Amino acid sequence: MLQPRIRPVCNSYRSLFSSVTRRHVSRQEQPLKASTATKDATVTSTTSTAPTRRTGALQLQTYTPRTPGVRHLKRPINDHLWKGKPYAKLTFAKVGHGKGGRNNTGRVVMRHRGGGARRRIRTVDFKRNEPGKHMVERIEYDPNRSAHLALVENLKTKRKSYIIAAEGMRAGDTIESFRAGIPQSLLASMGGVVDPGMLAAKTAFRGNCLPMKMVPMGTQVYCVGSTTNKGAVFCRSAGTHATVIAKNDVGGKVRDVTVRLQSGEVRRVSAEACATVGVASNPHWQFRQLGKAGRSRHLNIRPTVRGVAMNAADHAHGGGRGKSKGNVHPVSIWGTPAKGGYKTRSKRNPNKHVVQERPRNQGKRRSTN
Repeated sequence: MLQPRIRPVCNSYRSLFSSVTRRHVSRQEQPLKASTATKDATVTSTTSTAPTRRTGALQLQTYTPRTPGVRHLKRPINDHLWKGKPYAKLTFAKVGHGKGGRNNTGRVVMRHRGGGARRRIRTVDFKRNEPGKHMVERIEYDPNRSAHLALVENLKTKRKSYIIAAEGMRAGDTIESFRAGIPQSLLASMGGVVDPGMLAAKTAFRGNCLPMKMVPMGTQVYCVGSTTNKGAVFCRSAGTHATVIAKNDVGGKVRDVTVRLQSGEVRRVSAEACATVGVASNPHWQFRQLGKAGRSRHLNIRPTVRGVAMNAADHAHGGGRGKSKGNVHPVSIWGTPAKGGYKTRSKRNPNKHVVQERPRNQGKRRSTN
């Protein structure tokens, strides 16, 4: 009996409070308007009651859960991507055994692959040997990789090619490759002598491809090569990059460059190896959520069954009573240790390019100290 009587009273107090706040706000705005009307006014901003959006925070596209499949669906916001089809001359259809994880004899060599939507392979230029300025026509989604692609056109030869797009690259940008050497026009602008500082200021821009010897110290690069006259092999997935930390100078000539990868590994690469300035595009790709199992099937991913859920004849962890793998160390379906595997590299044959190996915990928890 009391609740219906309390509601109108609360509503009346709420309306009274809102009217008081409106008067208070209007009184505060009056001297501000008067001050802005004068010539010597210094106030240039007004208080706004509208909510502000944090531009630096992570933003993902969410959907109204009208169906269970979109309740947990989250995708990165990429409104700048091309909405049409890819450039057909640089693509070919993905068909055959490779779509199902089979080799040339039909045996399954990669599990959990099969089905999926039709897709076309984009031919990506990882070498970028062609000199000259290139215009970015558009940024495209590639179903075969996590990073986005950029369709670029040589302004002189009108030849089109696909490259891995850098984060922040948009249609209309101009990029250039300096793997073939320093252009004569750039050398003439420096007075005929190579000035390292001026050279870095005119070449180290986002999306430009440089030999490692020309990359300034501390620069973040992606699509990093390892040897001369070869394409990129490191930092090609979404959001990855390497940092140039040292250059080995022998007799006034750079012999190799030391880079630090995101895994913590420090390794040497050739001074003539390729590198693109910037960070690989689509860095928020790792935070996506597919929302339902059907989207995994669309991506050519088949279900994965746990070993403890199998029978003893199918897996070393199978069988038994309850959720137990027995008193055995975790192994794969073929019996190889799952936490680190067998050591196959001889101690007398180390990787000479690796300066410092990445931290390996071998399946154990990392210590906090």
